[in-house]
Amino acid sequence: MRRLSRRRIRAIIRNELRAYRRNGSIVAAMAIFPVIFLVQPLVSVFAVSSTSAAQLSHHHELLYMLGIPALVPATLAAYAVVAERQQGTLEPVLSTPIRREELLLGKALAVLLPALAIAYAVYGLFLALVALFAHPGVATALIRGPDILAQVIFTPLIAAWSIWLGLAISTRASDMRVAQQLSALASLPTIAITTLIAIDVIHATQALAFALAAALLLANRLGWRLLSTLFDRERLIANTK
Repeated sequence: MRRLSRRRIRAIIRNELRAYRRNGSIVAAMAIFPVIFLVQPLVSVFAVSSTSAAQLSHHHELLYMLGIPALVPATLAAYAVVAERQQGTLEPVLSTPIRREELLLGKALAVLLPALAIAYAVYGLFLALVALFAHPGVATALIRGPDILAQVIFTPLIAAWSIWLGLAISTRASDMRVAQQLSALASLPTIAITTLIAIDVIHATQALAFALAAALLLANRLGWRLLSTLFDRERLIANTK
């Protein structure tokens, strides 16, 4: 593969971030979805008394919030291609010398960067609120090194996978709302798995963590390659006319 142009990728990233700021529905989604995944674990944790704090050792409340990097990037990525087709701005971009790998990588990174910033900020806010307002002993029982490490590692892996799914749907869809709904549905299996681990239906082990991380790494690498291969510039240009 020829060397990718960082300059063109950065230009795509800047253009995408400007488009997000101008779109009220995108900004609302970036604000509302994280709050949804923050409220449930906070309510659950604040309801635990000091004498019942030991029960938290069987749960992984932090993992509920892995729904943020599963859902927020999927919604943003669904906007990336189909919205430009509807606005008539995609054809000029595709008519430039930019390569499809550069275009897709730029759009993916433009989604990944704000998604990671939001996810990590919400994690930090959750930890701060638990430390300040939960009953004595709850924070010590809840905030464990392995769970925090899982958040740090799996947030970008899950976000990247959601992005490739969202971009794949966005390149095929003809309506932005449909693309966003399908992308949200596509992220549900990931949310279901993290929720089942959070409530200990699926027991969290080191072997499971390594297996899931390896699977996501492979899926992300294959996702970009496969999407780049299937990205049909001529079809997208024809559909914008």
